[in-house]
Amino acid sequence: MLASVIAVVILLRGALLPFVAGMVLAYLLHPVVSRVERLGMGRLLATLAVMVFSVGTIAVLLVLTVPTIISELSYFAESLPVYLKRLQTLTTDPSRPWLSKIVGEGLGEAERSFGDLTSVAADWLGTFLHSIWSGGQAVISIASLTVVAPIVACYLIYDWNRMIAAIDHWVPPVYRGTVRSLASEIDDTIRGFVRGQSLLCLALAAFYALALSLIDLKHGVLIGIASGLLSFIPYLGSLTGLVIAMCVAIAQFWPNWTSVFLVLAVFFVGQSLADYVLAPYLVGRRVHLNPVWMMFALFACGYLFGFVGLLIAGPLAAAIGVLVRFALRQYYASPLYAGSPLHEISGSGVPTEEPRRSATREATAFEKSGIAAR
Repeated sequence: MLASVIAVVILLRGALLPFVAGMVLAYLLHPVVSRVERLGMGRLLATLAVMVFSVGTIAVLLVLTVPTIISELSYFAESLPVYLKRLQTLTTDPSRPWLSKIVGEGLGEAERSFGDLTSVAADWLGTFLHSIWSGGQAVISIASLTVVAPIVACYLIYDWNRMIAAIDHWVPPVYRGTVRSLASEIDDTIRGFVRGQSLLCLALAAFYALALSLIDLKHGVLIGIASGLLSFIPYLGSLTGLVIAMCVAIAQFWPNWTSVFLVLAVFFVGQSLADYVLAPYLVGRRVHLNPVWMMFALFACGYLFGFVGLLIAGPLAAAIGVLVRFALRQYYASPLYAGSPLHEISGSGVPTEEPRRSATREATAFEKSGIAAR
């Protein structure tokens, strides 16, 4: 059954994006709608009000930021050949022929490739813009994401309580307490992950953009924001931003190596803050996800389901983590782990559950030690 569901999702991943985006939006906005509803507003009116406000806020942010980002990207694309030429000049030192051969020829090839790529991209852009209006596939994709996703979210939010009650009714009564407890823990973990990871990315984006701007690095705001937003994949944002920022810094500041080292220090400090201050405080306290497990989940889900997989990788990894910890608690408290029957006969002939209590204490100590280590 599970294999069939995964196969269907893989086959239909191209059409699932607006629906998955709608489910994510509904999950995030449901608590807000519930709070508005408790103030005396009807469920339908509260749903529409929150949805209109959220979509309007996103639209305003896009209108304010997209032109600036596009302008900065255009400026960066125009300046990239100049940066490559300057970097190539640095490698022409006669005292370092090996550096000239390895780096200089590579940069020269990169510059020629970039020039060819620019001409090809210009031709492709015209063809692509024409195909948008002729084929309409891109328009349909954008329209489905901007129109279908909010509609799906509205329906899900409005029927949220009824859906939860129906799912709860499917569970056999004898297991409902355990399932409700697990569902509550999964919900708390996912919300903690989404909230903490979002704040972490925004904090890193603000830090990188501000620090690189203070150094007066060209495109510092663009590089900083991109590095911060890419940090939802551990270390990818910092490493990508570091490589690009160092190339721009060497081309811009050479031979002033102080500014180049300042750029390196910005990313070192930013990643240190993320690892030792922000991540433990914003994410680690409630999620307890190992960065290696998180990276594996993102790459695996991205490979299997594309962009849809990136949306569900974090919550899915958090939910699996909760289930694995529950399974381990059950195993540590079981007679299988204790190595003896549940009810042993003590020396006085009275049944005892000491093995179960001892295993439970060991499991609790193990979990506490694991949390402390993380």
